[in-house]
Amino acid sequence: MRAKEFISEQKLSDVHDGLQVAAKALPNTFVITDLKNQDFYELYRFGIAIADVRGNQGSDDVNNYKPNFEAESDWGENQIVSSFDPNVGKVIDQALAKVHKKGKKAVSTPGSEEMDDTDYKSPVIPFKGYE
Repeated sequence: MRAKEFISEQKLSDVHDGLQVAAKALPNTFVITDLKNQDFYELYRFGIAIADVRGNQGSDDVNNYKPNFEAESDWGENQIVSSFDPNVGKVIDQALAKVHKKGKKAVSTPGSEEMDDTDYKSPVIPFKGYE
């Protein structure tokens, strides 16, 4: 049979799971034992850290604004609740008590504010209408 000359079969008798196949097929692959797949925030921060490392490898001409990388953030792994209701803090306290939890901490201003360098006044003089 001529087909056997160009059709080959894999010998999987030594393979016990897909990781053994991946170990040969994937180049430069690493297991990070201190980083678990169940903690999505840590995975996210690790991805941001990789981006920070890559971003700092290039020329400064490419990106003039480079914020400092922080390993953790108040806006990170913990639950965030945001509301226009000024009484939401009391609601959160009551809800936390129902599930036997605590630990609410304010991470923003009480009202919606602009950044200091935001232009919020129109440069155009208002039109007062015709006489």
